[in-house]
Amino acid sequence: MTAAYVALEGGHVLEARGRAPGTARGELVFTTAYTGYEESLTDPSYEEQILTFSYPLIGNYGVREERFESDRVHPRAVLAKELTEDVADWLASEGVPAVDRLDTRDVVTDIRDSGAMKCGIAVGEDVTEEDALAELEACKAMSEHTEIGEQVSVDEQTTYGADNDGETVALVDCGAKGSIVDSLLARNATVHVLPHDASAHDVDALEPDVLFISNGPGDPANYENAIDLVQNFAEETPVAGICLGQQIVAEALGGATEKMTFGHRGVNQPVLDLESGQVVMTTQNHGYTVAEPGDHLEVTQINVNDDTPEGLDGVDYDIITRQYHPEANPGPEDTLDFFDDVLAMADARATTAVPADD
Repeated sequence: MTAAYVALEGGHVLEARGRAPGTARGELVFTTAYTGYEESLTDPSYEEQILTFSYPLIGNYGVREERFESDRVHPRAVLAKELTEDVADWLASEGVPAVDRLDTRDVVTDIRDSGAMKCGIAVGEDVTEEDALAELEACKAMSEHTEIGEQVSVDEQTTYGADNDGETVALVDCGAKGSIVDSLLARNATVHVLPHDASAHDVDALEPDVLFISNGPGDPANYENAIDLVQNFAEETPVAGICLGQQIVAEALGGATEKMTFGHRGVNQPVLDLESGQVVMTTQNHGYTVAEPGDHLEVTQINVNDDTPEGLDGVDYDIITRQYHPEANPGPEDTLDFFDDVLAMADARATTAVPADD
């Protein structure tokens, strides 16, 4: 059996079975999802993290590229109770260390009790505990990954749906999932995907109907360019955001964000809409949250479990944001109408901006 060691913040080292070789370090988090492992593993929001699956068997329906949310695996390493050969081989081909035969119930309990923590992993024929501890020692806090946007964003503008005749969306890619683009294209939008550090000039040149800030990894305070874009365009252009995007919008407009103890990750997070009283189930993956919305935003939806903000609307601007993933694959699909609301907001703004005929 290939040796594997998992060093946890505080110095405790776990032994496991190695399934994909290598060394890695990152913030140790967990997801409660029991399907959608392909989507989770290719979600850019897991950049610089080590992902623990709480469900005991991962890989029981294989690996299919059409389910991927990006072009690569983003977690630095993977922990599971049991990984199938398909998933283990996939992770090995991606150079992502993986281990199993762990009591992931204990790991998840540790994270829930102590919070997301630094972690080091070593997998291979000749690795030792000291190799995992060395990775742990070199591990940085998520807030210290100040250039994390560069690791997950496009390098240059890319356009999708150029022949569509719907709204034009400038999507700032801070680590966008592919399903966000797909959801907008399905509604006849033209989507210009911009780098995370796009300038106001870049956005202006597109004359977009919507400025859309994507999901992504890390501390929202480190996305200074995206914050500047929201500040520059909020008065004149409708703004939307998902996950990290909601946090960036809040940071830009006088609100505040904070690190959560262990975050929300999974496909069964209940969200209450404060106006309708309806509860919907959502997919989530984030370690930061909006602590204060500020004067320009109001909280419209909250998490049933801990009352954290799940939806924000603009008080005096055209803004809609969601902390969860309305585009979630494999599901649930309770909140796909968010994209209809975003494009309707843009259409309404465009209609009122055009003077009526005499």
